[in-house]
Amino acid sequence: MKKALVTGGAGFIGSHVVDALIEHGLDVVILDDLSTGSLNNVNEKADFIQGNVCDAKLYSLVELEKPYYVFHLAAQINLRDSIKNPCNDAAINIQGSLNLIDACARNDVKKVIFSSTGGAIYSEVASLPWNEASKASPASPYGLSKLTVERYLKLYQELYGLQYVALRYSNVFGPRQNSKGEAGVVSIFIDRIREGKDITIFGDGNQTRDFVYVSDVAFANVLALEENFRGIFNVSTGKATSVNKIAKLLLQTMGSSVGIRHKTAVLGELRHSILDSGKIQKRGWEPRIKLSKGIKKTVKHVLSD
Repeated sequence: MKKALVTGGAGFIGSHVVDALIEHGLDVVILDDLSTGSLNNVNEKADFIQGNVCDAKLYSLVELEKPYYVFHLAAQINLRDSIKNPCNDAAINIQGSLNLIDACARNDVKKVIFSSTGGAIYSEVASLPWNEASKASPASPYGLSKLTVERYLKLYQELYGLQYVALRYSNVFGPRQNSKGEAGVVSIFIDRIREGKDITIFGDGNQTRDFVYVSDVAFANVLALEENFRGIFNVSTGKATSVNKIAKLLLQTMGSSVGIRHKTAVLGELRHSILDSGKIQKRGWEPRIKLSKGIKKTVKHVLSD
C-alpha cells in the first residue's frame, strides 16, 4: 500500500483530502500543528503527527515515514492577515513549503500535490474567466507566496526530477470550515446567523467569487495521483456568484431575518474572480455539487454539531 503524507490534514480541506485518499486505498500520515485544524477532523484510519513544516525535524520525519506522495495543504491561508503581516505569511507559506519540498527531493518522494490558489494569483486586468495561462500578478502577499511555491516546485522538477501538481482552487466551502482560522465567507456568515448577529459584507457585496464544494476539491486531489497527471490545474466551477447572493441564500436556507451591514472594501481583495477549469475537466474532473446543494449540506452539518 502506497503512503501519502498530508500536511494540514486536520484542517478544513486537508481532512477531506485525507478521507478521500483513505477511501482510495492509501496509507495516510497527517502532519498538522493544530493552529487552525482540529483533532475532531482527523480520520481514525490515519496516523497523526503534531508538528509543522517550518520545523527542522521535517527532514528526518520525511525520511522516517518514506511517503510515496506528499499532499501539501499546511499554510497561512488568510489573505487579510498576509497584508497585515507579510513576514509571517512568507515564513510559513514560502520558507515552510521550501523546507518540505527540499525534504521531499532528498528522500525520493515521487510527487508533491500542492494546494495553491486561483483567485489570489491571477491579474485582475486579465480577461475572465482566468485559465492557467492567464497573467499571474498577485495583489497580496498570500497570492505571491503561493505563486512562489509553484515556481519552486517547477524548479525542483527541473533540477531534481521531483514531480508535482499545483491545484489552484477557487473559493472552497463546505463542512468543517471554521469562521476563524480557515475563514471563508460561507462559514463566517453561517456563524453570524446562528448567533443572531447581522452579516457584515466588506464593500457593496456585488463582488463575485467562484464557489466550489470541498468534496469536489478532494476528488481533484485523488485524480492528481495518476502518473501522467502533472502541472498546474484550476479547480473551480467557472460560475460567478456575488457575496450578496451568498448572504441571501444562507438567510433563506437558515430561515433567518438578521440584517446585512456593509463596510469598506478590503485592500488587496479582487473585485471579481472566476476560474476556467476546462483543463482539469479534460482529465475526468467536474464540479459535482451545485452551490445551492452545497449550501444546504454545509448548513445541515453545522446545525447538527
